[in-house]
Amino acid sequence: MNFNLKNLGIDLINPGASTGNGWFDTHGDETTSYSPIDGSIIAKVKNATLDDYEKLMAKAQEAYLKWRIIPAPKRGEVVRQIGEALRKRKEELGYLVSLEMGKIYEEGLGEVQEMIDICEFAVGQSRLLNGATMHSERPSHRMYDQYHPIGILGIITSFNFPVAVWAWNSMLAAIAGDVVIWKPSSKTPLCAIAVQKIITEALRNNHVPEGVFNMIIAKSSVLGDNFAADKRIPLVSATGSTEVGKKIAAIVGKRLGKTILELGGNNAVIISEYAKLDMTLQSVVFGSVGTCGQRCTSTRRLIIHESVFETVKERLISAYQSISERIGNPLDKETLVGPLVDELAVKNFLYAIEEVQKEGGKLVFGGTVLQGEKYLSGNYVMPAIVEAENHYKMVQKETFAPIVYLIKYKTIEEAIDLNNHVPQGLSSCIFTENLVEAEKFLSETGSDCGIANVNLGTSGAEIGGAFGGEKETGGGRESGSDAWKTYMRRQTNTINFSGQTALAQGITFDF
Repeated sequence: MNFNLKNLGIDLINPGASTGNGWFDTHGDETTSYSPIDGSIIAKVKNATLDDYEKLMAKAQEAYLKWRIIPAPKRGEVVRQIGEALRKRKEELGYLVSLEMGKIYEEGLGEVQEMIDICEFAVGQSRLLNGATMHSERPSHRMYDQYHPIGILGIITSFNFPVAVWAWNSMLAAIAGDVVIWKPSSKTPLCAIAVQKIITEALRNNHVPEGVFNMIIAKSSVLGDNFAADKRIPLVSATGSTEVGKKIAAIVGKRLGKTILELGGNNAVIISEYAKLDMTLQSVVFGSVGTCGQRCTSTRRLIIHESVFETVKERLISAYQSISERIGNPLDKETLVGPLVDELAVKNFLYAIEEVQKEGGKLVFGGTVLQGEKYLSGNYVMPAIVEAENHYKMVQKETFAPIVYLIKYKTIEEAIDLNNHVPQGLSSCIFTENLVEAEKFLSETGSDCGIANVNLGTSGAEIGGAFGGEKETGGGRESGSDAWKTYMRRQTNTINFSGQTALAQGITFDF
């Protein structure tokens, strides 16, 4: 499989800033994008400078004044056409995602499909930016709330979903009347450039003001903390590690700005004695090794009832043995697990394996770096299975790699407690045919995560639901449900048509 990247607008050397149709002749240092598949050079990007950022920001501010007064359904029509443009380039963009990030091609296609899906969702939402009407305590008064655009949205995305997370944010922001400045991961800059090129025709055909959809690629030393600190950006949406998220939250919070933070996950699956194991194992294996364990929703912990612990462990090892023969080039249709994104990810994988064993963990499968002609980049690893205890320091951390920890439990109450006793709170699930267990898991005494599923894995959320988590996961929500409200400012309105003054709470103030 090999697509011509020129069809996506990718050249050997690419400019690193765009305001929609327009591209800047950036003059910063060059960033080289290497494929984690074999370590080969894909292309280069000329990073933006602070001067480029200021020019781009000026365009964004100017565009916001025009974009916010365009009726929301018309903004939705632009989003619909962006979705159609993505649909036409789905195969090619999915290929680039796989080439630059390392996820298998099927998952690359799935990521682009998420972009298309959120476009369709946003089109409908553009006619449903609804407020509520309330009854006033004063006669001949009407009260209601409404939502207005918030301004400029700063989007910081991670390498593991290099295009979908931009779409989750930017499509909702667009129909809300906001403009966006996208700062993609330095590990996957070409995916961002390709997306910006794909949407160009839709922007041009609809005379979208230059500066509504902005993208800037710059080193963190040039555009990092200062991006989060910029008072011209009322809302920052950041995806990344908990450590980075805390730093961004502090910077934005200091200026009383708003954030959407999608940070670390330490996601658990409770496997009950009442679980259907065939269905359970299928979901668990994908959740654990899919995207080579580099999803924020990847399954990190299996909390298994003691009566089925050995059975689950044996079947899981058997499944991993089968998968081990299908680790390799993610562009090969037979591959199920591709590489980690880079050398640092491999080091973190090996470090976690070593440290958890020092704490008393038992490595029962994998945990090695693969070598040979199929694995030239050095980024391929054998997914690991480790028997462990929930309180181990490494189990309490998120390692962005395919390591799953097996933990025993006796009662459902203990299982839920184990699920909740980690700093993160993104995704969780229980596999059980017992209605009482399922309901308890979803109750106020159950999972403390932002996502809680029954008989469904931790990974692979639909765009129709709000996506996000609690605790050190950040607390933000993106994508579906009423997440659109985050991208708007809420206003309460009261209209007095009585012809006389009436104070609230019956207060009299005569003079």
